[in-house]
Amino acid sequence: MPDTSNKVWLFRCLVAGLLALLPISGIVAQDGPPAVLRIAYLSQPIQVPLPRSYLDAPPPDEGLAGARVGIGDNNTTGRFTGQRFELEEAVLPEDADVPAALRDLTAKGLKLVIADLPAAQLAALADMPEAKDVILLNVAAKDDELRAEQCRANLMHIMPSRAMLADALVQYLVLKRWRNVFLVVGPHPADRAYGDAVKRAIRKFGARLVEEKPWNYDPGARRTDTGHYAVSAEVARFTQGVSYDVLIVADEEDEFGDDLSYRTTDPRPVAGTQSLVPTAWARPFEQWGATQLQNRFLRQAHRWMTERDYAAWAAARAIGEAATRTSSTDPTKIIAYMRGDAFDLAAFKGTKLTFRPWDNQLRQPILLADARSLVSVSPQPGFLHEFSELDTLGIDRPETKCRLK
Repeated sequence: MPDTSNKVWLFRCLVAGLLALLPISGIVAQDGPPAVLRIAYLSQPIQVPLPRSYLDAPPPDEGLAGARVGIGDNNTTGRFTGQRFELEEAVLPEDADVPAALRDLTAKGLKLVIADLPAAQLAALADMPEAKDVILLNVAAKDDELRAEQCRANLMHIMPSRAMLADALVQYLVLKRWRNVFLVVGPHPADRAYGDAVKRAIRKFGARLVEEKPWNYDPGARRTDTGHYAVSAEVARFTQGVSYDVLIVADEEDEFGDDLSYRTTDPRPVAGTQSLVPTAWARPFEQWGATQLQNRFLRQAHRWMTERDYAAWAAARAIGEAATRTSSTDPTKIIAYMRGDAFDLAAFKGTKLTFRPWDNQLRQPILLADARSLVSVSPQPGFLHEFSELDTLGIDRPETKCRLK
C-alpha cells in the first residue's frame, strides 16, 4: 500500500491556511450576488534609472502586477464571504495631471487608493480637499520625511522607510561584530537620504563610522574591452588606506554600487543598496510560505516579484483583510478597522503585521538578501523592545516627529 500520510498532512495544512484567511466565525456560504468593493491603483511612471546591465531592465508593470495578484487573493476569500474586489487601474502617462486623476477616482466613489507615486506627489494628493475621506496607501516612497514632519493622517505606508531598511542592516552588522563602517554615498538626493539613514542607524546601534566618501567617478566607456580594468583600478584607489569591517554603499540610482564588490583594496563585504540589501521582498525568499506567493506571482506576471510589487500586493491584501474582518465593503468601516488595534495582516513574514499609530507605517520584518540568497531577517535576535521587536526598526514612538491630524 502506498504511504498517504504526507498527502493527508499537506491537505490538512492547505485547509488550515484557507481557514486562516477567513473570518473567525468560519466559512459562511452567501446567497445572492456578492457585495463589490472597488479599490483604486494610482500611478505615474517613476523615474527608474536605466540599468547598468541589460540583465535588470525594470518591468513596465512593476507595482501594478502586485496589486493585481493581491486583488486575486482577496477574491479567493471573497467567494466564501460574499464579497468581490475590483481594481480600478489609473496608470497615467508622464505628462498627466495626477490631482485630476484623484478627483476623478473620488468622484466615482473610490476612497481606498493604492498610491504608487513619489513622495512629493503623495504629500500634495493627501492635502487635496477631495482626499479628506480617502486613504492613500503608499507602496513606493521610502522617504522618512513622510513618516515625520510631512506625515498625513490619510497617508498610510506599506513600503518600509529608509530608516527601517538601514536599521535592519546595521543590526545585522552589529550582531556579526562588523562594527567599523566605511560609507560611500552617490551624488543624488536619494543617495544622500539613504546615507543619512545609515548614519542614524550607526549611532542608534553603537557601530562606528570610520570613513564617509562621496562617489563621483564616471567610468565613461564601460563597455570597451578594457572598461573593467579602469573600474577595478578606481575602486582599489578609492578604498585604499581605510581600515574598516564593511563597506556600505548608498546608490539608490543604481549607478555604481555593483562595481564595488570584489574590487576593494582589502577583502571586505559590501552592503546597502547593492550586494547585501535590506528590502521588503527578495527573489530568493522562501520561508513562512513565501514560495506560495512567489509562485502565484510568477504564474500571473511571468516574472519575479519586486519590492514594489510586494508592497502593492500587501496594500491590496490589507484592504481585503479589513473587509473580511468587518464583513463589509463600506470604505469608511474598512478605513476605521485598518486604523484600529484589532487589525493585523498575515503577509508571509513569520509574524502578523500591524500599523504604527504614531506615523501610519506598517511594521514588518526586513529581509537581508543578495541576488541569490536570503542571508538574514531583521529584527535580529537580542535587539529587544518594550512592546514589539519590530519597533526596533525605524522611528519609534518616543522619537517621532509626526503629528497626525
